[in-house]
Amino acid sequence: MDRYEQFRSAAVDRGIPEDEIGKFAELIRFGVWTWLSTGEGEVVGQVGGLPRLPVGVEWPGGSSPLPFIGSVDCAALPRAEGLGLPEDGSLLFFLHHEEDIEEYPTTDYSRVLYVPAGTETEEAAPPPGHDSRSTYMEETIPFLIPEHWIVARVRPELPEWIEGRGVQFATADVKELFGSLKHLDELREVVEQLWPEERPNHHSTLQLGGYGRNIGSGHSPHSQMAGVYGEGQRRANPEMSQDEWRRLEHEEEERLVRQWVPLAQFSTESEFHYACFLIDKDDLAAKRFDKIHSCTMFTE
Repeated sequence: MDRYEQFRSAAVDRGIPEDEIGKFAELIRFGVWTWLSTGEGEVVGQVGGLPRLPVGVEWPGGSSPLPFIGSVDCAALPRAEGLGLPEDGSLLFFLHHEEDIEEYPTTDYSRVLYVPAGTETEEAAPPPGHDSRSTYMEETIPFLIPEHWIVARVRPELPEWIEGRGVQFATADVKELFGSLKHLDELREVVEQLWPEERPNHHSTLQLGGYGRNIGSGHSPHSQMAGVYGEGQRRANPEMSQDEWRRLEHEEEERLVRQWVPLAQFSTESEFHYACFLIDKDDLAAKRFDKIHSCTMFTE
């Protein structure tokens, strides 16, 4: 019995109507959350340190090398229903958060490398002039940070409009769905009882899957992508009304939330920046990790 089946079974036992159970189940997303290892649990990857790159592959970024964030061993990760990560191989994450936020929406300053299982790898040497004593941009952040092993578990997430009960600015479809969930509190209780939060107020070191977070006072990654789309529509149709423009943006954001998965979300070494790598579900299934969309956000 997978986690969705567990949820449906528990909700049926409470006497909740099956049509509501089905609608709510489609909103649950399971993600993999990681934390620094304390010596317990299976190690699934690392944050910091030096990456293991395929033999002959240069450090990403060329003459402007990208800081290494961390990596995960896909075979060691717990399975999260609906996420669709590779069953084996490794994912390596690189990001220069300052340049990424300045140059949005380009992805020149972010990189995800997929290393298939069985590939011959070696621990990469630090790029010339970049070691633990080197900093980048105007910050005192070292280019290389200490290595830490990470462990993981699966946890469920719900969309923000359910968590916060805020549908004022949602589309008509979301408002209709919200209104149809008469047993919303009971459905949330089922999720909380099946998968209680073991680490309250303890943020994940690296989160894969789930929903994209809206950090600080800015827009979420999906809404930023929708904003770029909306601006393109306005340029193509200068006579478009503001209401129509906003409607198209909201509809595009909902489509993106359904289709684009938060491949990785993490805090950077800067207290003012938080990062999210999104990927289209079709690209994820095809292991086209060069197609990611990176979004670095201010935390204030």
